[in-house]
Amino acid sequence: MTQILELNGVSKSFGAVTVADGLTYGLIQGEALGVLGPNGAGKTSMFNLITGTLQPDGGRITFAGEDITSNSAARRSRAGIARSFQVPQPFTHMTVFENAMVAATQSAGLRGHEAERLCVDVLDQTELLGKANDRAGGLTLLNRKRLELTRALCAKPRLLLLDEIAGGLTEAECTSLISTIKSIHANGVSIIWIEHVVHALMAVVERLIVIDFGRKIAEGEPKAIMDSPEVQEIYLGIEADA
Repeated sequence: MTQILELNGVSKSFGAVTVADGLTYGLIQGEALGVLGPNGAGKTSMFNLITGTLQPDGGRITFAGEDITSNSAARRSRAGIARSFQVPQPFTHMTVFENAMVAATQSAGLRGHEAERLCVDVLDQTELLGKANDRAGGLTLLNRKRLELTRALCAKPRLLLLDEIAGGLTEAECTSLISTIKSIHANGVSIIWIEHVVHALMAVVERLIVIDFGRKIAEGEPKAIMDSPEVQEIYLGIEADA
């Protein structure tokens, strides 16, 4: 099995605050990995380190067999790393289709009909094709989340990073979004998904890691991780001896 991503001893601090403390793990090509941890654990900082918007103080990041530790964010995007943001960040004055086209042309480097075809296909997959001509600023929260997915997928990623994309949704909306993410995963895209909505992760991912104070404190099969007393104490606030 081929690893598409590997973090080896990755560390990052801002003064006395450590956001990554020797993070080490790998992601198999085509795998979906879930990431849990309390607020402030360093989860989003980990994504910033993977995408290149933060540079590590130490350690190495490898993607598709290439050391990308010093690569720019733009170069990593062109290599096939894309992400969604916890708070959707569309171009609100542009239409849904125009938002998708920005990603297809600027991130994937496509032009003309090729870019348009990709956008149509992705909008169909994310269930936004019927809203292609709507202004992004007028979308509901669910559809803003779907647009985040659309923009990331229009970059033609090999690795998709999802940052709390289920947060704030109703149960029915969350179920609908899970179905879309499952279809993306089924198409072979590797996924790392940070999420507090645990049942959403459990429905998609094959493996979980838990991060606390920038340090990986657990890794393994999802049910075993959630049953771990250490994880229940640190993440869920349940005393280990309860």
